[in-house]
Amino acid sequence: MSTYKRIMIPVDLAHVDKFETALAVVADLAKHYDATVTYVAITSNVPSAIAHNPEEFARKLADFAKEQGAHRGHRTAAQSVVSHDPAVDLDKMLARTVGEIGADLIVMATHIPNMADMLLPSHGGALARHTDASVFLVRAR
Repeated sequence: MSTYKRIMIPVDLAHVDKFETALAVVADLAKHYDATVTYVAITSNVPSAIAHNPEEFARKLADFAKEQGAHRGHRTAAQSVVSHDPAVDLDKMLARTVGEIGADLIVMATHIPNMADMLLPSHGGALARHTDASVFLVRAR
């Protein structure tokens, strides 16, 4: 029996280059556990540099997920989440999505800690506190 069946990875389509290591790790884990990776991204209702509307954003996220699966050799899904204020709602929306998709593992890119981390909570820590899923933090290189 596989330990993990559905792995969630939050992504920021504007900064894909910043989490290449996490993308490689999640693909490796997916192949090892024969799991599906769900790429999750939070967007707003207003136009952005990535998309003019939530529907276009969802299509771009789905395309990104398909490309990752084809390139790295694992099953994929995409889940776009619309928020009025993604910066404020990020942790809450990600935690809700974990439950909605039934993720049992979350793989997240992280950065080298700095002084701001003393004042602002980490997203990975918030997900570990507010979900039943395991959280695997991958340092950006």
